[in-house]
Amino acid sequence: MTIAEIESIYVDQLPPMYDREEAKSIAQLAVQFVCNQSKSYVMLHKGHDLTLQEETSLIRILDELRFGKPLQYVLGEADFYGMRFKVNANVLIPRPETEELVFWVLDCVKEGKQRALNIIDLGTGTGCIPIAIKKNLPGAEVCACDISQEAVDIAVQNAVLNQAEVHFFQADILKESFTLLPLTFDFIISNPPYIAENEKEQMHRNVLEHEPHTALFVPNDNPLLFYKRIADFAIKHLNDKGLLFLEINEALGKETQSMLKEKGFHAEIRTDLQGKERMIKAWLN
Repeated sequence: MTIAEIESIYVDQLPPMYDREEAKSIAQLAVQFVCNQSKSYVMLHKGHDLTLQEETSLIRILDELRFGKPLQYVLGEADFYGMRFKVNANVLIPRPETEELVFWVLDCVKEGKQRALNIIDLGTGTGCIPIAIKKNLPGAEVCACDISQEAVDIAVQNAVLNQAEVHFFQADILKESFTLLPLTFDFIISNPPYIAENEKEQMHRNVLEHEPHTALFVPNDNPLLFYKRIADFAIKHLNDKGLLFLEINEALGKETQSMLKEKGFHAEIRTDLQGKERMIKAWLN
């Protein structure tokens, strides 16, 4: 069997939630993983003959994908900001829009308008945000927390994998005691849960059935729950001229901005590459 033939099988047998081009892309990623080949090699060598072991592995991956399991969980890894991260059911799969948030953070540092000596990421998951930042700002002191000890364990593994010195710790940012953390920061960053429970019907089954709900959902009657607590934390823990960066629900950009302004922040919304309001930068002076 060739790469082209296995690609055709994936296109024919993957669930209909994947369109043809997405199915082809998934097949190519699976081949890259199993055959340990680059994207360009897979694209240019469709006639490459797979070994029996490679065929068996690719069919096994396809079987898991047919039942809705995301490819990253099947492979146990995901790409983010040019790096490889371990993932499992205890952490969200890193998204491209989160890469855009990291880019915005680093761009602000490059502009030279703000220092970035001490940085914290709240609700870190895989650790992709603080690890990407530390790799690009090696002189910064970077720490991150998550409510899930299992997520913290994965983040620690990813820091080792990517040779980034980040301090991870377990903490619940909704608890009042968290605001007593005896540190201040130049940048506070977070991609917290922001999807209302009543939005579940609009989501793909592979997300609902496999990704951790504690990292996704908030109560219908309090969709800004985490943003309010993070804003209160920032009021106490941002250094002078410090910045708060948040990934947000695209449907609640103005509401999130208004809440921050009520708490004394200036707040700037930025759209992602799809034109959706997905990020906010805020500051107190």
